[in-house]
Amino acid sequence: MTSTAEKATRLRELHAAPELLLVVNVWDAITAKVVAETPGTTALATASHSIAASHGYPDGEHIPCDEMIAAVGLIARTAGDLPVTADLEAGYGDPGGTVSRAIDVGIVGCNLEDQMKPLTEAVAAVEAVVAAGEKAGVDFVLNARTDAFLKAGDRDPEEVLTEAIERGRAYLDAGASNFFVPGKLDETQVGRLVEALGERTVNLIGIPGSIPLTTAQQLGVARVSYGPWSQNVALTALAKLAEDVYDGGGLPADARKLN
Repeated sequence: MTSTAEKATRLRELHAAPELLLVVNVWDAITAKVVAETPGTTALATASHSIAASHGYPDGEHIPCDEMIAAVGLIARTAGDLPVTADLEAGYGDPGGTVSRAIDVGIVGCNLEDQMKPLTEAVAAVEAVVAAGEKAGVDFVLNARTDAFLKAGDRDPEEVLTEAIERGRAYLDAGASNFFVPGKLDETQVGRLVEALGERTVNLIGIPGSIPLTTAQQLGVARVSYGPWSQNVALTALAKLAEDVYDGGGLPADARKLN
């Protein structure tokens, strides 16, 4: 069995590699098993929104930290030798302590939201996570996330991009491995982020209307994940099955028995 330290090193290598790292987010043991066994999977990522929803909580740190740690730990055990990075929101009030607990259950990377808190506070959270990884003796992969675009509202796009770059530099200087910029960004915005912060540093989320994966690869993006959208794809299939059954139909012809 691959050690936690070895998985952390492997996850960091995958982010630094010239090939775009693709992670389809999972939220429980069976989704982790299905994605882990899919050819081409090199790492797993959890989605906090999806885990919270599957436990009956709304997104936004409403799920108790104990339940989140238990959930990501189960996913890490299910993943076997594959490295797992977890979405730990903003750290549940204690970023360093939460990451220490996550490492204890086999997690080797995480997303950490800034929630557009004052920059000094957000940087302090990054530093706490970096310190937790160092204390545990693992090459923990911190994907520091800014909500600059998600919370942009009607602000000038140029101003938002400038602030995102400022925050990205600050988080990377504080020891973050990568910088995560969720939102519907265009090719120019992504290119400027990569130019300002470095190739294989910027991570994106795949959403309807986002730039093609080939373009992200060409621009030097490190990773694309899918957040709660993978769960929405699964739920769409479930809802469609229910609709078809109620309409007198049945199972789709292409259904596979994966469980």
